[in-house]
Amino acid sequence: MTQTPTKQQPQPPQARAHFVVPAKHPMVTVLGSGDALLRVIEQAFPAVDIHVRGNEISAVGDADEVALVQRLFDEMMLVLRTGQPMTEDAVERSIAMLRANGSAADQDAETPAQVLTQNILSNRGRTIRPKTLNQKRYVDAIDRHTIVFGIGPAGTGKTYLAMAKAVQALQSKQVNRIILTRPAVEAGERLGFLPGTLYEKIDPYLRPLYDALHDMLDPDSIPRLMAAGTIEVAPLAYMRGRAQPVFTKVLTPSGFRPIGDLQVGDLVIGSNGEPTPVLGVYPQGEKDIYRVTAQDGSSTLCCGDHLWTVRTAADRRRDKPWRVFETKEMIGNLRAAHARRYELPLLTAPVCFPVQDVPMDPYALGLLLGDGCLTGSTTPSFATADTELVAALQAALPGVEVNWKDRVDYTLNRVRAPGGVITLENPVTAALRSLDLLGNGSHAKFVPEAYLQNSAEVRLAVLQGLLDADGGPVVQTGRTCRVQYTTTSSLLRDDVVALVQSLGGVAYTRRRAAEGRKPGRVNGRDVHHRYDAHVLDIRLPEGVEPFRLARKREMYQAAGGGGRPMRFIDSIEPAGREEAVCIQVAAADSLYVTEDYLLTHNTLNDAFIILDEAQNTSAEQMKMFLTRLGFDSKIVITGDVTQVDLPNGTKSGLRQVQDILDGVEDVHFSRLTSTDVVRHKLVGRIVDAYERYDNAVAEQEGGGAGNGRGAGNGARSKRK
Repeated sequence: MTQTPTKQQPQPPQARAHFVVPAKHPMVTVLGSGDALLRVIEQAFPAVDIHVRGNEISAVGDADEVALVQRLFDEMMLVLRTGQPMTEDAVERSIAMLRANGSAADQDAETPAQVLTQNILSNRGRTIRPKTLNQKRYVDAIDRHTIVFGIGPAGTGKTYLAMAKAVQALQSKQVNRIILTRPAVEAGERLGFLPGTLYEKIDPYLRPLYDALHDMLDPDSIPRLMAAGTIEVAPLAYMRGRAQPVFTKVLTPSGFRPIGDLQVGDLVIGSNGEPTPVLGVYPQGEKDIYRVTAQDGSSTLCCGDHLWTVRTAADRRRDKPWRVFETKEMIGNLRAAHARRYELPLLTAPVCFPVQDVPMDPYALGLLLGDGCLTGSTTPSFATADTELVAALQAALPGVEVNWKDRVDYTLNRVRAPGGVITLENPVTAALRSLDLLGNGSHAKFVPEAYLQNSAEVRLAVLQGLLDADGGPVVQTGRTCRVQYTTTSSLLRDDVVALVQSLGGVAYTRRRAAEGRKPGRVNGRDVHHRYDAHVLDIRLPEGVEPFRLARKREMYQAAGGGGRPMRFIDSIEPAGREEAVCIQVAAADSLYVTEDYLLTHNTLNDAFIILDEAQNTSAEQMKMFLTRLGFDSKIVITGDVTQVDLPNGTKSGLRQVQDILDGVEDVHFSRLTSTDVVRHKLVGRIVDAYERYDNAVAEQEGGGAGNGRGAGNGARSKRK
């Protein structure tokens, strides 16, 4: 039997490449100490013979492989020209990137030189750069998107690179603060059993974040930045603690309600006066509480971490945007050259309350609350020297005649039709009775709720009636015109303040004691003051006309109107410890109206926020965290979905959010793999081994999730 000769396999086409290293670059920088870099290249390209003679390098072998070697040396030289040395690790990663891109250069693909020379941050002679292609894409995504998720195994630089970008943004003044947070799952309910204070208990868990900060900033500056609130490191559960006591009132379309009674979906009033829904309610437990008081006397309670939108006089002069400070940041810094430092925002439009039917014209009610006699023992009457007001009252009260009695007094009589019943009640008396105003003397008058919580038109009409009767413009040379109002009723004082504030204005109050005041003169005799007088100085925003009476309106307008209403923080004082709650609202600026029509909010503006170990957030925590995003802020969320430490039955918020936000504009998911591990090479092999094991277990169990760690998460690709 003769043996048939085997057909010889065709040899792949051979190619030759020649590369000359410029004289200014010593060969040791290209080949490595003891030719260490050359050995890495030779091991990676066994089908290529590489020879070195002087400063010339030649490669002979498979055409595709030789082309890759040629590109590799080109990329190495590009890196060396920047002054950055090549290491064995850098060469290995360059080869991996070139193989991933293919033998032919892709014009759109990132090159190894682009990856290895992208400097993020330099500190004390050390430069932080991405080391793999995926890391570069992750860093680029942080620049391009507002919210970025970095998902991948341990050691891939997810958090470290995000921290570097955060410090870079702070140093370049793109943000005003850095907030670093982690879900303290391991401590859980056992946190209280650990020794020490709260911060001593949580510090060990947050230590990796502190260590990264010390790599990127001068260690001496970190305590100062943290004390100033520029850098905040806190567990996730405490990050949301911008809270107010549960009994603090928040304005809703139906009036003020305790913040502790609010639920998700309830409506509160935003800075534009319109209703906005509550997105989240987060109980905070007991917290140290402070009372924040403005110079007009308005005040509210909040915790030290609660946020306030403010600006300084310098900000206003330079037309800078409003800034956000925590309550505790402003303590001890409330004055600048004896002037109040922090201005608070006011409503940009009157509050929109639902329209209600009322039994009396609101302007007529304002006039009667000012100069009307409502005792009920006599026919209602009105006192004025302005016939214009008499005509206005007559027009506003159908079925009523305004009849002159003597001097400045007028009675409000029911119009009697021929044959009418004499015993019918006076319409004014009936309306006053329904409003519980009948029988109230001047010191007990008030504005009924149906008028206080009505449309802006109704509220303004009541205020105009009050000011036309008992108020007036105060003109000072060289200054805009303020409005002054006086009453002996403390209830009416508070109601007028509420009317002014609900329209976007401010009101300052002071008291003139009755005792010791010079008595008035009536019919030639002294009339002593029986009640203290409350004087209000009012400023209303442009476009809100305080008067209908012609002589007062003309004087007000001639003086240039009321100027710009302003509110400044006057004091912040401790107010004990209280049970507190945090709410999140849907308003674009995240502001809502609290007590005395003060505007406050819970969202973080101008901040770079990093949530680390996000796989240990619950779905509710993830939603809470994402909705805290404020204006000009950036969020980076990092985690490894194969390392979930949540209690059994609790779904990882990081796993769920990938399905919810996939495809949402300005949200990006960067997925890193074992090939991006930048720690010891063994870490990448360990990651791959666990992935193979998890996949095998999943297949044995019929494709199920196995032990719930990694199977079916779709976050990482297999390493080939």
